[in-house]
Amino acid sequence: MTVTNTSGLKPLGRAVLLEHYEPERKVGMIVIPENVHDRTVMLEQRAIVIELGEHAYPDEPPRCKPGDKVLVARMSGYIAKGPADGKKYLMVNDRDIFALITDEQVLE
Repeated sequence: MTVTNTSGLKPLGRAVLLEHYEPERKVGMIVIPENVHDRTVMLEQRAIVIELGEHAYPDEPPRCKPGDKVLVARMSGYIAKGPADGKKYLMVNDRDIFALITDEQVLE
């Protein structure tokens, strides 16, 4: 997956810029009110890598690349609104990414 950084944010050092995503869910799930959803959306551990800082993973092969779907440590990083596109992003340390999502089943 090719990803272009349109956020207006550039990760520095060991930072990694991520965009939250929600996996496809089956119809019939419990509906969460929008105000609760907004507060919890960044607590979700799934994200897409948008851009890596220039010093991310200096002592090991990179754990991820732009476009990868990853699992991130809960409550890590800084939530920022992209000045260029207005979307919410998560800026985390490179060590906060601990797994690639290679096969995603539809949640039941």
